[in-house]
Amino acid sequence: MDCIFCKIIEGSIPSKKVFENEHVVAFHDIGPKAPVHILIIPKKHIATMNDVEGEDFALIGEMHKAAQQIARETGVAETGYRLVNNCGKDSGQLVFHIHYHLLGGESLGDLVGPKA
Repeated sequence: MDCIFCKIIEGSIPSKKVFENEHVVAFHDIGPKAPVHILIIPKKHIATMNDVEGEDFALIGEMHKAAQQIARETGVAETGYRLVNNCGKDSGQLVFHIHYHLLGGESLGDLVGPKA
């Protein structure tokens, strides 16, 4: 498999890890879009959110637990953060290994609220 995230998990590509347990790895994005920009990925290769099924849903819960802990440890839990999953080509997904972007550390604006 030629998946960059799988290579990060196996250790053949270095990363600046901030979290790891038996199910999930999290590391700094190499092209940050905010002062805090962490990628949270499962160790199991799942291409997109559309491919999650059965017991994989528990893994999504593990990713959310990791996000909560990382937000606290990076100091953005109190001020607020965004947890983003891009699913598929049209969403902007570039790496087809499911992942969340945890973004924070500044005001991120209102992308989904009501239009003025």
